[in-house]
Amino acid sequence: MNLEKTARRLKSIPLFANMEPSKLKLLAFASDQLTFEDGEEVCHMGDPADSAYFIEDGAVDVIIEQDGKSIRVNELGANTVFGAMGLFLNSGRSATITAKGRLTVMKIDGDIFLKMVTENPGAALGIMQSLSEKIATTSAQIARGAFSGKS
Repeated sequence: MNLEKTARRLKSIPLFANMEPSKLKLLAFASDQLTFEDGEEVCHMGDPADSAYFIEDGAVDVIIEQDGKSIRVNELGANTVFGAMGLFLNSGRSATITAKGRLTVMKIDGDIFLKMVTENPGAALGIMQSLSEKIATTSAQIARGAFSGKS
């Protein structure tokens, strides 16, 4: 992994935009770059949340499993962070994430991610905005289902 390139890429994301370059390089250094092929599972609903992921290249499907059925609820693309909710709640993964085509992610250790957020107000604000957007999207999906007779 090229630390300079990864740090520049992280800096372009609102979540990390206000962080010092040295902290971004440290974050890149302390993270693992992983590659997944189409359909490969990144994490599974209910598994312990021990890390957050930053999508460097590619996309993922967000899948909720309910009553033995898998329901695709969202798609996330490059420059998106996922997996933070489980870290904040100290709970299991809230969804299964699978690669949609070839995927490259940066896996960020949960303790490092939480430290980064607590020490950087700009990062904390970015996470709050990201989680708020996810809640709004989910609420809209639920409302559409309720008004169309689906639940």
